[in-house]
Amino acid sequence: MPIEVKICGLSTPGTVAAAVDGGARFIGFVFYPPSPRSVSPERAAELGADVPASVTRVGLVVDADDQTLDGIVSVARPDMLQLHGMESVDRVREIKARFGVAVMKVVRMAGPGDVAAARAFEDAADRLLFDARPPDGATRPGGNALAFDW
Repeated sequence: MPIEVKICGLSTPGTVAAAVDGGARFIGFVFYPPSPRSVSPERAAELGADVPASVTRVGLVVDADDQTLDGIVSVARPDMLQLHGMESVDRVREIKARFGVAVMKVVRMAGPGDVAAARAFEDAADRLLFDARPPDGATRPGGNALAFDW
């Protein structure tokens, strides 16, 4: 099975070029203002303009409403949305249908029960991404440089 790498939180032309030149299959732009790596849809559009079609441009959002998603999809034109919040299975299906882009659902992992819970999203999302559950008091739902027991 080939390994497909996703590099997320890109915010400069240099980091986008490095990710693409390094063989990343997915590059991610964060649309979550509390993140220090957040970019605007306009900035993501600029950064993603010359990315080859073989590299999937991913827009990371956290519990985004339809108006926010519409702005991201219409301006940044991501190939995929990464849902990193507490979106339900129904919400994942709704976003995929409404915005016409592939959807990657992030599932927070801390133990075996979380793996079982992830199965609910198998038919709703195009991809699943497992991330460590954030610690109590964290300001971000992911990207906290934590690992979980695989």
